[in-house]
Amino acid sequence: MKSVGQSEIFARGALRGLTVLVTGGGTGLGRETAFELARCGADVTIAGRRQDVLEAAVAQGGGLEGELDWVCGDIRERADAERLICTVNEQRGGLDVLVNNAGGQFFSPAELISAKGWRAVWRLNVEGVLNMSEAAHELVFAPAGAGTVINVTLSPHNGMPGMAHSGSARATVEALTRELADRWAASGVTVTAVAAGHYATEVTAKYPESVRAGASRTVPLQRLGEPIEHAWLVTMLASPLGRAFNGSTVTLDGARDNWFGPWPPPGLAGEGGEIPVEERKPAADREPMG
Repeated sequence: MKSVGQSEIFARGALRGLTVLVTGGGTGLGRETAFELARCGADVTIAGRRQDVLEAAVAQGGGLEGELDWVCGDIRERADAERLICTVNEQRGGLDVLVNNAGGQFFSPAELISAKGWRAVWRLNVEGVLNMSEAAHELVFAPAGAGTVINVTLSPHNGMPGMAHSGSARATVEALTRELADRWAASGVTVTAVAAGHYATEVTAKYPESVRAGASRTVPLQRLGEPIEHAWLVTMLASPLGRAFNGSTVTLDGARDNWFGPWPPPGLAGEGGEIPVEERKPAADREPMG
């Protein structure tokens, strides 16, 4: 995984002067997002519950334009969320962008998810996001009259077999995104969401082999996403252009949100698996359209 050097698509120093906090920034999409933000000049703090993981990520992210450091905390606890926000604000002299990346779930049929399991996923994916967002708004963003919150949710939006608890929680976060964007607009605060598809990260390794093997087949693009692609989108939303997306959920999933199941759909592909192409007349013989 690339961690050093310049951004492949953004100008040098595009985010210079910004201070960013990325929750769940020690692994997977959060880590790659933190690296890309720092490549663009932002000073980034990653947060999580495991100090060794955070330290390893910061060590791996050496040589970036922006500074990269870490702070431990549990976003599920409101007091800890406030401490994380205050720590970054005091150490960095402010906070401009909060990326609510931390989240998680486990694979299970809906009928086998216990009340405790539902509660665990809800606390992390919903209460954690709300704790961090409200703490950032109340303690830093509203007093400053500016700030950006970026919530990471999941695609597809048409159901998540085996992860009903997570699909429900992420839908709640997208509803919160719209609500908070409207409520906090007068404070100069922007709230957006990113619905992430299937990405090739070490985090997906915990899922059953059958789930991992079939993941790319459910994506019309026919491949898993690269973490850097997700990081590019978050970086764009952290830029001044991101304010134009206030209240929006931007989906990046290789068109998976448009289709759930094997691709091509059964009955559409030819014997060799290819998608049939309509036979058309030569251009000279076609009747004009319109």
